[in-house]
Amino acid sequence: MDSVVKLRPRERVDEDERAILAIYDRLGPDPGAKLVARAVGELALAVTVMSAQVERHELGTLPRGLKRMEAMAAGVGLVSLSQVARDARAVLALGDATAFSAVWARLVRIAEQSLVRG
Repeated sequence: MDSVVKLRPRERVDEDERAILAIYDRLGPDPGAKLVARAVGELALAVTVMSAQVERHELGTLPRGLKRMEAMAAGVGLVSLSQVARDARAVLALGDATAFSAVWARLVRIAEQSLVRG
């Protein structure tokens, strides 16, 4: 019998600090920090809600949620999260369940890393 190798995927998370600095410049340090914190909280909640939908195979509203996540993540400089949200929406539109499962798993990994830093 062959041995089983457990893979531990590691993601490289890209961030654009200029997006956050632009928010701080536009709103000021305190309001900017509050806006970024609120966006990170909303993104974390969105991942939680969508994860429950994925588990229940209720995918009807996911494209809209993923599009919102893509835009919000880009707005606060979470480049990788924005890109993988776009990728998840694209494979969902193709109807490829296997590809969606893989991209969704990647989205969750990147969200965990991005939102802890964010």
